Amino acid sequence: MLPDRSGPPPHEHGHRQHTDDQLQGTDWSGNELGPSDREALDEGPSTGQSYLSLSMRRLMRKKVAVVCLSVIVLMYGGALLSPLITPYEYTAQDLSQSRAKPTLAHPFGSDRLGRDMLTRVIYGLRTTVIITVLSLLGGTLIMGVVLGLLSGYMGRWVDGLIMRTGEVTSSIPDIMLILIFVASLRPRFVGAVQAFEDATGIDWLLRLGIVDYAIISLGLSIFGWFGMARLVRGQVLQARESVYTEAALVAGSSTVRILRVHMLPNILSPLIVSISAGLGSVAGAELILSWIGIGVQPPVPSLGRMMFENGSIQVLRNEPHLIMFPIGTVTLLFLCFSILGDAVNDAFNPRAR
Repeated sequence: MLPDRSGPPPHEHGHRQHTDDQLQGTDWSGNELGPSDREALDEGPSTGQSYLSLSMRRLMRKKVAVVCLSVIVLMYGGALLSPLITPYEYTAQDLSQSRAKPTLAHPFGSDRLGRDMLTRVIYGLRTTVIITVLSLLGGTLIMGVVLGLLSGYMGRWVDGLIMRTGEVTSSIPDIMLILIFVASLRPRFVGAVQAFEDATGIDWLLRLGIVDYAIISLGLSIFGWFGMARLVRGQVLQARESVYTEAALVAGSSTVRILRVHMLPNILSPLIVSISAGLGSVAGAELILSWIGIGVQPPVPSLGRMMFENGSIQVLRNEPHLIMFPIGTVTLLFLCFSILGDAVNDAFNPRAR
């Protein structure tokens, strides 16, 4: 007779047999996922979705960040469309309305020359927007990214030259270098443009403040690229040793193609985080330059100059609207920049979440 290999019943090994009736009566509610766990699963990668799209989806789920982004877009869009939405010209004067308090005709009141404060605040915001965008395009996205890519990928003397130059310029406060640059070069630029206008009959380059925009943006770009270049260099040093970079080299890809196709897409997330965090600092530099008198010159409005001209005890006591609305606009803009920068960092940086 063959031995019995069926073994003891399952319950003799410490296992409990469950009947169908017992399983139907079991309470499984304790095994359900909580809201945070379900959200984490929803945020996980899925087929056909890139890391950038997932990060944008996480950002759009933050209601405060969406509100701040909407406020920034509204302020920037209104500033760029200022000639179409402002009720008056920013140079229009009405001395009978000098230092008038806010009314329906002048919601922000009027300054000492009777100029509409709402119009001048919007045009002053346009000055901040133009200089911020030009500085980011020139210093951050062009000089910073290009020099960072070259420094991290080429290495050797190219890396040493770029990094040592950046370290020397960054050892001195940026605002001091920009101050010296703008103060020394502006008279020469203005003289050259004035001669050009006299020779060609053009009369709007100086009147619209284009020369001031160009000089300040150039100064901010020249002395504000090193932070972005150092960030990009660190990312490129990691990507340079990856398998796909070695495969591209074996396939005979050129340096430009490797940087453009393989390196740049992999550093987009840190770029977005850095740009969102740097918007406020660039805008603040423009306000400081205008405050100390070497920024955009009158009659072109500037929020920094408005705060400087009206920053006295007499104004605060008698006409507080002259200083409250420029300061309120700057405060709202910087607050939105700060909150949006934190939200972007949380959404695009997995280690920060």
